[in-house]
Amino acid sequence: MNRRTLLLSSLAASTVFGIGDVQSTPKVAHLGWLTAQRSASLLPFLEAFREGLRELGYREGETLDIQYRYGDDDINRVASLGFELARKPVDVLVVQGAAVPLVFQLRLPVPSVYVFSGDPVRAGLAETLSRPLGNMTGLTFMAAELNSKRVEMASEIVPDLREIAIISNTEHPGSEIERTYSEEAARKLGLGVRFFSTTTKVELTTALRMLEERPAQAILLFADGFAIQYRNEIIHSGMRQRTPVISGWPVFAQSGAICTYGPKLSDCYGRLAYYADRILKGSQPSDLPIERPSKFETVVNLKTARALGFNIPQSLIVSADELIE
Repeated sequence: MNRRTLLLSSLAASTVFGIGDVQSTPKVAHLGWLTAQRSASLLPFLEAFREGLRELGYREGETLDIQYRYGDDDINRVASLGFELARKPVDVLVVQGAAVPLVFQLRLPVPSVYVFSGDPVRAGLAETLSRPLGNMTGLTFMAAELNSKRVEMASEIVPDLREIAIISNTEHPGSEIERTYSEEAARKLGLGVRFFSTTTKVELTTALRMLEERPAQAILLFADGFAIQYRNEIIHSGMRQRTPVISGWPVFAQSGAICTYGPKLSDCYGRLAYYADRILKGSQPSDLPIERPSKFETVVNLKTARALGFNIPQSLIVSADELIE
């Protein structure tokens, strides 16, 4: 082999085994996961998000790195954790729940996607669902119209229902729309409504004391982060008064509410992976409309029903996605 042939062969080999290796080395996507909640409360939903990323071809430890930050129920930690993730830096910030409006105010240079239980428009996160603001977009769990169905479920479960109590964190964006739907549904069924605004633990304690002095026949609990934080106090108070609690997310039924009806949250978190993927591939948050839930689920707690002495209608049992025995 002459020198020219040897040189060409070596060049070809370096192209195949050198440059080719460089080109095939996968780029690692860096995500930051930020929430004000505790890690344990989000494990099933975080797994749904991670599974969504796996379905899109990402592999943690190979093509994906996720930095996790939890506020451990202290909303005041969100800002420092957000700045910390932005400094790393991460390519996309994934924000959950009550942390979303705070991150919006921080105006971080990192594009963000989110899941948010409130109304993004009323929270100031968007002009409309198709026009998100502030380098952020994502999904909302808010489907206020579902409260009409929850009132109907209460009337099916409680014999001779005449009045319901509503517990609501009125600082939650969109709660006033939920109240409107609930009261309209109650009026159509001939039911009275007692409304309790509970934006602080003190207000909640006062509301529960009033309900103990004059028990309600049923409690409709509007779902949000505040309700999750104090769900045990609310549900246990209801149990002591033999008052069933109805809400929107499975975690409430799993904690003792008699039933829940609302968005299928695992699907929402799985869909969040699509948003992260789009941003990683170059889309701008402003180009991705905010999505509302499209799939819903019913969870019935038969154990609670037995403890309170209620017979769940067979139609509700048959249609339930999950029964808690």
